Amino acid sequence: MYCIAHEFTQPAFNLAAEEYVLKNFKENCFMLWRNENAIIVGQHQNTLAEINVDYVKEKNITVIRRLSGGGAVFHDLGNLNFTFIMNAREGEEKIADFQSYTQPILEVLQKVGVDARFEGRNDLTIEGKKFSGNAEHIYKNRILRHGTLLFSSMMNDLQMALKINPLKYRDKAVKSVKSRVTNISEHLPEPMDVVEFRDKILDHIMETFPGCVKYEFTEEDINNIITLVDEKYGTWEWNFGHSPKYDLQKAFKSNGGFVEVHMNVKQGVIQDVRIFGDFFNKHDIGQVETLLKGTPHNEKSLKDKLSAINFKEYFHNIEVDEFVEALF
Repeated sequence: MYCIAHEFTQPAFNLAAEEYVLKNFKENCFMLWRNENAIIVGQHQNTLAEINVDYVKEKNITVIRRLSGGGAVFHDLGNLNFTFIMNAREGEEKIADFQSYTQPILEVLQKVGVDARFEGRNDLTIEGKKFSGNAEHIYKNRILRHGTLLFSSMMNDLQMALKINPLKYRDKAVKSVKSRVTNISEHLPEPMDVVEFRDKILDHIMETFPGCVKYEFTEEDINNIITLVDEKYGTWEWNFGHSPKYDLQKAFKSNGGFVEVHMNVKQGVIQDVRIFGDFFNKHDIGQVETLLKGTPHNEKSLKDKLSAINFKEYFHNIEVDEFVEALF
């Protein structure tokens, strides 16, 4: 088995690296990695319905969609991620067998004096509080299982980034389940930092799995991963446009009056939109509704489309930026 503990912290690169190893390596692999501030949403989730859009924008938090299912999670450099990518054992492999694959993590924690446990479907906990969630993706005969390890994460950022604004999204996407969470560092008898903890896990894996060798990404690996970032993980189409069909209803009050917007969005593109309110207008608002149909549901596309008209003749005393920002 290859053991890969690399220093790349760009979220898009790290999610792309998982897919690259899953689909291009033949060996079993174990990876340890960290991300700079990011929200990682599950494959089947509606991205905008899982994040606090204003906070994410203010803090410049990256939002990336992963291959696996499950709920949205917050990553920062105080969070350690682990990934097992294994060839399926015919007749032995179980779907969502998270308990056996998280056992090595629990063993490390027991060694350092932390009473951590596997609970529920896919969680690791300390004193009933969650510090790790796990997910899975299957590709041909290979299985990717990965999880988070909250070690010394900024809990305020975690809570605020995933605190949904009072928007109304109606969709069939998988919703994240909120849990009481804790950092591993708060329960250690002796202090250590996240890199020391990472090294303890790596050493344990090397001792536990026969035939383990350390592996470093080659220049060719890195170039191929970057290509996957450019084509997929760094794109709006994957991270937002891939969201399931959803309806959004949003109302806001401005100097120009009250505005209420109803939108139907499919694959990140506005299919239908209706605008109501007590604002004043010179031209038929239906022209704006028609204009917005077929527009990707992102700020730049909406602003570009609305810049083609004299906006204030449709919405007296309302700014374009104010209107667009209210749609998220």
